[in-house]
Amino acid sequence: MKSVKTLFAAAALSLVSFASFAQTVTATASTLDGAEAQIASQAKQAGAASYQITEAYSGNQVHMTAELSK
Repeated sequence: MKSVKTLFAAAALSLVSFASFAQTVTATASTLDGAEAQIASQAKQAGAASYQITEAYSGNQVHMTAELSK
């Protein structure tokens, strides 16, 4: 039983640790440049050191997802 509690505690701490370093943001605009500008603005507001675009979809509008790094 003790090992189950220890494993659960370690898993919970690793999730908290990961959540404090990475944040996902999304933006929708009519152009790629517009969506990236929104991502950059959100990154600046969140105090992120950098961001990496992980997804961009273009249909009638551009939808972009990025991960922020602190």
